[in-house]
Amino acid sequence: MSRPSRRIGLIVPSSNTTMETEIPDLLRRHEAEHSTGFTFHSSRARLHNVDAESLAKMVDDSARCAAEVGDAEVDVLAYACLVAVMAQGAGAHVEIEERLRGALAGGGSANAPMVSSAGALVRTLDALGLRRVAVVAPYMPDLTEMVVGYMEHTGVTVVDSVSLSVSDNCAVGRLDPADLPGHVSRLDTTDVDGIVLSACVQMPSLPAVQQVQDSTGLPVITAATATTREILLALGLPAEVPGAGAALGAPVGAGAR
Repeated sequence: MSRPSRRIGLIVPSSNTTMETEIPDLLRRHEAEHSTGFTFHSSRARLHNVDAESLAKMVDDSARCAAEVGDAEVDVLAYACLVAVMAQGAGAHVEIEERLRGALAGGGSANAPMVSSAGALVRTLDALGLRRVAVVAPYMPDLTEMVVGYMEHTGVTVVDSVSLSVSDNCAVGRLDPADLPGHVSRLDTTDVDGIVLSACVQMPSLPAVQQVQDSTGLPVITAATATTREILLALGLPAEVPGAGAALGAPVGAGAR
């Protein structure tokens, strides 16, 4: 007899077109590998431009989203916006995850674990021992610097980064993941432990994750693969998805660094 599907709750920016495709894609691979099952249930917070004022408004709206998704009696809730959390200051993921967990109290999802993409990224870096990294981000340079600072506050050293300088969030979702190996080639990776291929939940990256890991010989993670890892761990499931990079158990190949 098959096990019932786990219900995955997602809070996403209203203009996000990526997390509701990449996370389900990854979890469908998990289904095929581990005979699991998942359904997906989302609520959206308004966000058009990736700037400090818009990001703060989105965070303020997140408790409403958590309560709405909670009505679906989800088994885990993921706040799938990395930069909105990081823009609130160092360590903000801890407070925001706790606040959103509180928004579930009293409903059918009251005991559901809560993860955020910001927390998932920094915790995955720590779990994998990636202390020196290079980063690709779609943001304007000032927001990339903020993300870098947030990561470095947790003890990670960002050796180099690339900013693609795209401020419109829908335009970020249209970026071609086939361009990511070229962006990586601009990074100094001579003394890094790994690569954050997409420090953004909206920048598509999944088709390039394993390719870049294999070609560089370095562990590769993204906001989406780190979030998926924490969803699986929160559900007590193996965080293993084939062809999805280091966050989901794909070993670094024999390719030369």
